Amino acid sequence: MPVMSLTHWLVVAVLVLLLFGRGKISDLMGDVAKGIKSFKKGMADDDETTTTATTMPPAPVPPAVPTRTIEHQPVTGEPQPVVKRAEVNS
Repeated sequence: MPVMSLTHWLVVAVLVLLLFGRGKISDLMGDVAKGIKSFKKGMADDDETTTTATTMPPAPVPPAVPTRTIEHQPVTGEPQPVVKRAEVNS
């Protein structure tokens, strides 16, 4: 494939200017610049959201599992101590 010379690039530039006109090209470049700025702003907003989410305090610890006391009463003899057993939810 042959390398394009300066003359070829000038002809292409003149054709582009004739087809699109000077005003349309500047409008197009302005729209591209606005798109890039909007993209950068959106990326910055995402970064702020991410840093805000990571700097939030940790969630509160749930309360402890309530315990249930089971009293064993002997049939005869002296009273026995109360045994406390934690109920575990599986």
